[in-house]
Formats: sequence, structure tokens, C-alpha cells
Amino acid sequence: MKLAMVDDRLVSIDTLDPAYFDRGLYFGDGVYEVLRSYNGKIFALDEHMERFAASMAAIRITGIDIRTVRQRVEQAFQIAGLPNAKIYFHVTRGSAPRNHTWDPNLKPNFFLTVSPVGDSQKEKTRGVAVCTYPDLRWKRCDIKSLNLLPNILARQDAADRGCDEAILVDEAGFITEGAGSAFFAIINRALQTAPLSANILPSITRKFIVKAAQNVGIAIEESCLTPKRAATADELFLAVTTKDIVPVVKFDGTTIGDGAPGALTQALTTEFLKFTL
Repeated sequence: MKLAMVDDRLVSIDTLDPAYFDRGLYFGDGVYEVLRSYNGKIFALDEHMERFAASMAAIRITGIDIRTVRQRVEQAFQIAGLPNAKIYFHVTRGSAPRNHTWDPNLKPNFFLTVSPVGDSQKEKTRGVAVCTYPDLRWKRCDIKSLNLLPNILARQDAADRGCDEAILVDEAGFITEGAGSAFFAIINRALQTAPLSANILPSITRKFIVKAAQNVGIAIEESCLTPKRAATADELFLAVTTKDIVPVVKFDGTTIGDGAPGALTQALTTEFLKFTL
């Protein structure tokens, strides 16, 4: 008899719901996206769909068309009726008995949620505190995969230290990005952020922030920063899908600027919001 135990209940494996055999559960074998809407309009839907398709292709998930995914996203958003919503969805390779290799004919599993966007006004008005943490992630962070255990550990460490985000630092001593955000510095009136590579997620919010900087005449420098240099920056901020631009006022215990959101960060926020109209 093939046996399974769910909590303290013994059952035959053959009677289990296929959800128990999801490769996303066993291996993190899947990819995901998070979108948001502003006043009834999904922001940057084309860009998110393009990135999601690239993530699926990168880990060789087939059997689900990106047009189908888009239709499901739009349908769920419309039915939910939330003008300012967070839309999360993922696709896993499918459900099958645990085995590292997979059947190429496996049917992918799709999951989606729509929920209200949380209120981040206090964070935007007061700014947040961040702290550094070793970047322990795998070498393909450009793929938005479900393998997020290092991010979770980093975020929990930050929370335990009274901070709002963990800023990841690689083995060479350079900042890559936040555990759940892109990271920016303003130094001598220039916007600085790490260049896109395999160890950085191609953030959609980042893309529009760069456009906003160009629109308001802020120079852009793609360069890697050390924590020491970041702590002496004129301004710092994070880019998060569900919150867009969030000012950073404290970095590893050091106050940034005068301890309040900086003028250029606020100018970028105003310009960014024009893209959401």
C-alpha cells in the first residue's frame, strides 16, 4: 500500500488531491509575477507578461500560453472589482510523484489571487529603515522563480532587527538589490543603481523609474555600490511593485540625509505616478 501522512492522518497516496504533488511545493519548480492596479487600471501589464513569459521559457515550462495567462489575469481583476489591487499569480510545472526530472507532457498548474493593495502612505511620508544581509540566492536571479528561501531569511532578519527591508550584498561586497525590491541611491544629483545582470531581477518598476529620471533631467549611472558608499548617499529609495517608490531614511543604523525623504526622490515619485494615469 502506498501511504501518505497529512498531519496525523494516514491515507492512501492514491486518494490525495493532486495539489499535494505540485512540483512547486516539492522543488519551488515554478515562476511567478506580482502586478498592481492604480484606480482601476493594471499598471505595466505588457511588461509583466513579457517578463513572465521569459521566466517560463528560462526554466522550460511549456503547455500554457502567455495569452491564456493574460486573459485570466484580466478576467480575475475585472470580477474582483478592486480599483487598487495586488494581483499575484504563479505557474508551476505541474503535479506528479516526486522526482527531480519531469515528464515533458506534464500539465502546468496555475494559481492567482487578487487582493487590495496595502496602504503604504506612512512609509512614503516618513521613509523606512533597511539593513544589509548576505546575498545567498542562486545565480539566476533574473528569473522570477518560486525559490525564495534566501529572500525570506533575509527579510525575517531585517524584521528581527527592526528594519523594513534587507539589502543584499554579494561575495564581492557590492549591493545587488533588496530582498523584495530594487535599490537606488542618489549621489551628487545622479541616480545610481546596479546594472541588470543574471544576479538582478529586471524590475518593471525600475524600468519606469529610469524613464522618470530621464524625464526630470536626473543623470543615471548604472554602477555597483558598497554598503559603505550607500550609507553616505544623499538619498536612498526602494522600488516595489505594490508601493512604487519608497524612501529610505536609515541604512544599517546610519541616517540618510536629514532623516526625511529627499527632494529628488519625491520628484521621481511625482513623475513616476504620471505613468500610472
